[in-house]
Amino acid sequence: MPKAYSDDLRRKLIEAHRQGEGSLAELAGRFHVSAGWAGKVSAAYTRTGKWARQPQSRYGRHSKFTSQVRDRIRKWIDAKPDLTLRELQARLRTQLKLQSSLSRLCGLLREMELGLKKRRSTRPNKTARRTASGARNGVSK
Repeated sequence: MPKAYSDDLRRKLIEAHRQGEGSLAELAGRFHVSAGWAGKVSAAYTRTGKWARQPQSRYGRHSKFTSQVRDRIRKWIDAKPDLTLRELQARLRTQLKLQSSLSRLCGLLREMELGLKKRRSTRPNKTARRTASGARNGVSK
């Protein structure tokens, strides 16, 4: 990954432009940088009043599922382990005023290592399982 231009180069470019030594395109050629970069630096200086680079923040959106929200979800599931995704979604909406899709909730539970129940609370199927060869497994006539 290429290195960022130094703050000293930014300062020199901005000072030269403020003193009227040329247009941004001319100064970009003089300092051996692109005209787009010179414009970006000038716009940032105009907006913030600072010539130094701003520290890079984390890319992407911040998750709405903070540690406090995750703790609340964990408590809900500890209190009622058979809570469905729709019920969880409704609780988030009513109690915490958070909107979330069912697929995101499923992914969140996976991240939190809170899996779904392996079996529904219904009786097992009476049909015997078949083996790979098609023979019934463990069923006698």
